[in-house]
Parts: sequence; C-alpha cells; structure tokens
Amino acid sequence: MLTNDQLDKWDRETFLHPSTHFAQHARGDSASRIVTGGSGVFIEDRDGKRLLDAFAGLYCVNVGYGRREIAEAIAKQAHELAYYHAYVGHGTEASITLAKMIIDRAPANMSKVYFGLGGSDANETNVKLVWYVNNVLGRPEKRKIISRWRGYHGSGLITGSLTGLKMFHDKFGLPMAEVIHTEAPYYFRRPRAEMTEAEFTAHCAAELEALIEREGADTIGAFIGEPILGTGGIVPPPAGYWEAMQPILRRHDILLIADEVVTGFGRMGTMMGSTHYGITPDIITIAKGLTSAYAPLSGSIVSEKVWKVLEDGTDSFGAFGHGWTYSAHPIGAAAGVANLQLIDELALVQNARDTGAYFNNALAQALGDHPHVGDVRGEGLMAAVELMRDRETRSFFDASEKVAQRVVGAMADRGVIARAMPQGDIIGFAPPLCITRAECDTVIAATLDAVEEIGATL
Repeated sequence: MLTNDQLDKWDRETFLHPSTHFAQHARGDSASRIVTGGSGVFIEDRDGKRLLDAFAGLYCVNVGYGRREIAEAIAKQAHELAYYHAYVGHGTEASITLAKMIIDRAPANMSKVYFGLGGSDANETNVKLVWYVNNVLGRPEKRKIISRWRGYHGSGLITGSLTGLKMFHDKFGLPMAEVIHTEAPYYFRRPRAEMTEAEFTAHCAAELEALIEREGADTIGAFIGEPILGTGGIVPPPAGYWEAMQPILRRHDILLIADEVVTGFGRMGTMMGSTHYGITPDIITIAKGLTSAYAPLSGSIVSEKVWKVLEDGTDSFGAFGHGWTYSAHPIGAAAGVANLQLIDELALVQNARDTGAYFNNALAQALGDHPHVGDVRGEGLMAAVELMRDRETRSFFDASEKVAQRVVGAMADRGVIARAMPQGDIIGFAPPLCITRAECDTVIAATLDAVEEIGATL
C-alpha cells in the first residue's frame, strides 16, 4: 500500500494542476489536498479530515456527494454501451432522453441541444454557431463577440478571451481580436460612490451603446453574459440590468448568449438563471449542474430562431462541419438523466430558493457590519463576502497581502471549504443545493471566526 508521503511525492513530481502556482506546488511550498470520498455536502481527504464543501467543488456538485442513483446509472450505461458517437444522426437512449429533458426545462423559445464535455468547449461551440449563422445570412463581417469585464466563460483560446479576468489573459496573448469587453455589472465597484443602483444600470447600458457605436453594429455578432457574475466575484446584476441591456442587443441585431454553466438547473432557486432574471437568450451554455459533475458533459441550447438558420444553412451548404469525439457521450448523458431526475425528486430547486434566502440573509446579518467587510451579496445558493481595508474610504487591501486566501485557509482549519475568488479579496460560496439551514449556520460561523482571526492581524 502506498504511503501518503509517496502519493504526495508523485503528485508534486508528475501532476500539472490547473489554476495552480506550479513552482510552489512542485517545491512543496503550498499545501495539497488529496480527496478520497464524499457524502452530502461533505468531502473527506486521505488523512480522514471531513470538510463541509461550501463551494460544491467548483459550483457543480449540485445534488451533493455520494448519490448512488447517479453512480448506478453510470455503471448501467457503461455495461450496456460505454460509448458511441453522435455524428451523422447517431444517438443513444440516454442522449436523446436528456436532450428532451433539457428542452422541457429551458425557456420556451429554446429548440435543440448540442452536447460537449465542459463549459469551455460549449462556449467555443457557441461562438462558431454565431459565426456560422451570420455567414449563412450573408454578413460574415458580423463576427465580434461582446463580453463583460470580470465575466468567466472558459479557459480556451476564444473562451479565455471571452473571460474578462486578468490572469486568464496575461502571458497567453489574449484576448483575441474578435472579442471586445464592456462594463462589468458590479455595483459595489461602481466608478463613482455616489451613483445610485439605477444610475449604475443606466451607465452600463450607455457603455454598451457606446461600444457598439465605436465598433459598428454590423461587425458584432453576439453578446455573452452570465445571469449573475460567477468567478468574477459572485455579483448579482444591479436592478433593471437585463431589462436595460436586452433591447439594445435586439435593436442592433446582436445575438444573446446566456452562459448558464453555473446558474443552470437550480442554483438561483429557479430551474434556469435566464428565467430568474427575465432573459430571453438565443443560445444558452450549460455544464456543471447538468450532471452535478458526476461525469463530464456540457451543452449549447439553441433557440428556434437560431435553429432555423442552422437548418437552412445545411440545406444550402451541406452538413455542419463541427463536432467532438465525445459529443453526447452516453455515460455523461446517463449521469445527466439521473441527475435531473434527482433534482426534481429531492425538490432541490425549491431548497436552493428557500435555504439560499436563509443563507444570504444570515450571512449578511453575521458579517454585514464587520469593519473589514465591504459587501455581502448573493442570490439563490450563491453568495460572496467582499473584504476591504476601510469601509468609509472604500480602500482595498493590496493583492500581495492575500487576505481572502488567508481567511479561506482559516475556514478550512475549521472544517469548511470556501473559495478565494480571483481579482479581489472575495470569499465565495456556492454549496450543494441539498445543504440544510443547520449546515448553512456551520458555514457562517466558520466564516465569521476566520474573518475575525485574520482581521485581528491586519
């Protein structure tokens, strides 16, 4: 039997981890965690430490850990048919059933689902769909994609460009020229402190209009946005934001891609985030909550409007030249079917709504007046605590102080996992949708204790 030290040695010598300081990890300067099991909202590491995962992995283990129903569906599918491709009209019972289940849960204007493996490849597909649609319509110059600063849409070439976070651009030569960025809908970090929320929403709309004017609407194919900013800080949009932005896009014939990788399938307390915020998208990106991460699977849901152009395009130009080997992988699809059934059976959408409201209110009550807490915000089962040096002067900590990382480390010492979000001292929460109020209280207590511990050293 391998010792823990041997496994740690292999990890540092052979495993290239994503979003990791490679040099520190290889030298052993940073901690590692080797996870061996999980049940409900808890994971357990190789040393037997049990931790409440208040970030559901990466916002994705929506139904919680250890769900036998999904594991058994995966095993059954693997025994019957581990793989077949989806090219040239091939399908499986699982992939066809899942497509039907998704369309039944999507906004009423949606029509078809294309399956991939992760949110990044889904958004790569979405950009190609936008380009294809505009080429079929005879306007190939309508190619640029508007994203928002602080948005997160993946780590590929075009998707890393869509992502509006510095660490995903620096030293990669991104963003690509086809991607342009507009104002983040981040009221707490508004340009002028005296702006009301309504004024800030109007400012965001004006910035979008100005960008379209500068670039030319005839060069812009689509706008992509998460219903609520995720990795950029877990930031709900200001009041009236989506009501202000959508008419601008429609007026300029710019398609709207709603990136629901995080918000899809219950996290907002509604089945889809688009429904929650009154968004009528042309394309929806899904992943994470589609299978609760029990198997890799993503999807691009296209509206009837987009589907008609795709259909006409293949009549005119032949088969659509895009696909992945693992598109609609039957094991991922089987996991998706079992996962969506569980979400319904366990009433997890309702729990996200009700327990999410409790969690957000209790979190704000516990930390809202702390001298180093600038903002407590959230919606559904997503929340964030933003730390700052001085609330009165709106001054922030220097990044080198790593305040949020230290708080998250102190929380882990107390048995709770949260996430230090990039580009700011922000503690993020997105627990499994099965979390209870008592478990929320555990998360809040650990957060308050950790903020006070680290705050005392600042």
